[in-house]
Amino acid sequence: MIPSARFCRLVLSVLVATLIANSASLAADWSVPLAGNTFRTAPEPGGNSAQRNGTVAWDDPAAVFSVFFHVDRAAELDLAVTAATRNGRAIIKTCVAEKCFETVIEAADPSDLKIGHISVQEPGYVRVDLQGVERAGDAFGELKNLLISSDTDSLKVDFVRNNDGGMFYWGRRGPSVHLGYQVPRDVDLRYAYSEITVPEGQDPIGTFYMANGFGQGYFGMQVNGPEERRVLFSIWSPFKTDNPRDIPADQRIVALARGPKVHIGEFGNEGSGGQSYLVYPWKSGRTYRFLTKVVPDGKGNTVYTSWFGDKAANEWFLIASFRRPQTDTHLRGFHSFLESFDPSRGHIGRRAFYGNVWVRDVDNHWHECKQARFTVDPTGGNRHRLDFTGCSEGSRFFLRNCGFFSETGNPGEVHTRDTSGAQKPEVDFDQLPGK
Repeated sequence: MIPSARFCRLVLSVLVATLIANSASLAADWSVPLAGNTFRTAPEPGGNSAQRNGTVAWDDPAAVFSVFFHVDRAAELDLAVTAATRNGRAIIKTCVAEKCFETVIEAADPSDLKIGHISVQEPGYVRVDLQGVERAGDAFGELKNLLISSDTDSLKVDFVRNNDGGMFYWGRRGPSVHLGYQVPRDVDLRYAYSEITVPEGQDPIGTFYMANGFGQGYFGMQVNGPEERRVLFSIWSPFKTDNPRDIPADQRIVALARGPKVHIGEFGNEGSGGQSYLVYPWKSGRTYRFLTKVVPDGKGNTVYTSWFGDKAANEWFLIASFRRPQTDTHLRGFHSFLESFDPSRGHIGRRAFYGNVWVRDVDNHWHECKQARFTVDPTGGNRHRLDFTGCSEGSRFFLRNCGFFSETGNPGEVHTRDTSGAQKPEVDFDQLPGK
């Protein structure tokens, strides 16, 4: 029986629709906003990459702006850029690994301009470098989005997708990573002790290596500038606000003592409270120790005191002692973290070892913390950034973030370090400064 013409047309239309659907399932497109995914990487890092309107524009031919995105497999990618020029023709160069392309920008209104095709050989982060070649006006155009298209089946591309909740800022800072230590249950704890070693080359500006964190504050060391490093100890007020001036008098943090050259002040923008810091030239490659005491005073307040020192020098410096009102607690929520706080340097990697972690109870017994739960903040948890990890290595834990490395840790995993029982803290409590 010969099929009717109507039947043939029906079969043909079904086949065409199927081919179109299959083709659509293979092709995918992504628009990477430069404002949240771009860093100036040459001639030196720093500065704002994006203007208020979300575009990237520059006039220095030596400057390189690098865009980062993550692919979950090897892929074939076609790249384009959304760009405009206000004052005449411009040419930019785009390089991925050793493959480079030139793109001419001529239109005053934003348009999508082809860059070229690249092959990515393995999963991980892809770096796209943008550099000015020629300009008639005062800038090498205004660039808005990096456009990615691929026929690679089931490809997943991750990047900072939008600025909801200020995510361009947080995404450029990078993910913060944490270690939540397992401590004895049903025991009142008085002291937290830990040690940090920052490997050489893992100490970029804008890093906070937080050693002793607890429910009401944190204590660690920072890289604040090319010539300045600090040891920082802060306590949150029980009054919830980002403006320290709003804190009622009866809920303010009170400084009871400070060490020599320690600055005492207030902080805001991430809760508010009392802050202390010592400008101290700590160095990578050396091990520093941190001791925090938490004691309820029996009057509805709790007193927090912290000491710091170079372990090899067997030294202790008093940082500060604070009284927190409306608080009656022993040490709780002992943890550490690693954080980038400079969004212009969130593309630079950092790493630290957290070792010899202990707590001491109210009966003066030491307990070694050999297990820690690894977690990450929403920047990593929501896949805006995937350059984070944490684990154990020998007798120490480590944390690593930023730098757009391609390894990603598993939040929620519990890691166990080797015992270091012989390294029980040697602390002469009667000789601590400020006792």
